[in-house]
Amino acid sequence: MMPHDETMILETPFHSRCLALCEINLWEDWKGYRSAAAYTSVEQEYFAVRSNTGVFDISPMIKYRFTGPDAGAYLNRLVTRDISKIAVDRVAYTVWCDDNGQVMDDGTIFHLAENDYRLCAYARCLDWLMWSAEGFDVTIVDETADVAALAVQGPTSCAVFKDMGFDGIEHLKPFGIARYPFKGAEVMISRTGFTGDLGYEIWIDPTFAEPFWDDLFAAGKLRGIRAIGSAALDMLRTETGFLQAGIDFIPAEEAIRTGRSRSPFELGLGWLVSFDKPVFNGRKALLKEKQEGSRYAFVYLDVEGNKPAEHAFIYSGSKEVGTVTTAAWCPTAKTNVAFAQVDAQYGKVGQKLVAEIYYERELKWTRVMAKCTVIEGAVFNPPRKRQTPAPDF
Repeated sequence: MMPHDETMILETPFHSRCLALCEINLWEDWKGYRSAAAYTSVEQEYFAVRSNTGVFDISPMIKYRFTGPDAGAYLNRLVTRDISKIAVDRVAYTVWCDDNGQVMDDGTIFHLAENDYRLCAYARCLDWLMWSAEGFDVTIVDETADVAALAVQGPTSCAVFKDMGFDGIEHLKPFGIARYPFKGAEVMISRTGFTGDLGYEIWIDPTFAEPFWDDLFAAGKLRGIRAIGSAALDMLRTETGFLQAGIDFIPAEEAIRTGRSRSPFELGLGWLVSFDKPVFNGRKALLKEKQEGSRYAFVYLDVEGNKPAEHAFIYSGSKEVGTVTTAAWCPTAKTNVAFAQVDAQYGKVGQKLVAEIYYERELKWTRVMAKCTVIEGAVFNPPRKRQTPAPDF
């Protein structure tokens, strides 16, 4: 008996093109969609972004649209950042919290037009968004399936878009939005991404997804364009210091045990909290935390050796003070980096700690107590990421 449609995994508008390139047939479930974990080699895909152009299908990303007279006021009440400061055709990174000041999710807000916004998020939360809309004249729509999207990242990404005929794309500033005609339709291009490199994201009607992919790869053929999967993306985002919901923090609504969720301050995201606006979810709790101090600190660690400190316990002397959430050897930065949540008193830059690392080789497990140091931030932060006009490689 054939499975019912509702039980079958979904395919993105770019799936036919992804399938043709996925030589090792390695897939994963991303919010109900089939998404490539890797196409050929994770290392090749990683270096495609750092040296040329890598393309990642981000269509499964949860996308909500907010329109109506109170759309801006509603979002300003919802998130910690001051949305009134985001101009039309600009994008901003933000977080939103519950009443206890615990992060529910992080994401990007696109100001598309007057009273018209898009929120890209990790978790589905339409019910919570609708409950929060009481008293506001705002329409909220889940448009995840209605928008095809690609991340086009790497030093040659701007040159590839110029070869596609997107004149002036090099002048688009970081977190800016531009629109171009494409085969009788429109493609929206934002200078955003999750790799910490020069790069863009495209947003287009699903009907035009495959033609856009074909034109993109034709234009990028001589510049080493390559499709990349989530495994390479995870290496890239680690090297550039980006947090991942569900990995580096538990969204408050998903946390089961008390004390497992985190506030923006405990994730190093205090800069996203705008106390100069009078009302937003969790404001009272966050103001109290700022005055009294946080329980935990989120830190970047430079780890001794080349063994990634995956899931390691962190010690100060003989005392366990935290745990690693993300770890990787970063090829471009030539650094063994880890993200960790530690007790707040151990979160200062320069703090010396020890990571308890276990790794297996030829059926033998080895324990390493690796020295590590709290560092300022990301280990990879190239000038080309924000250079305007964007350089032409």
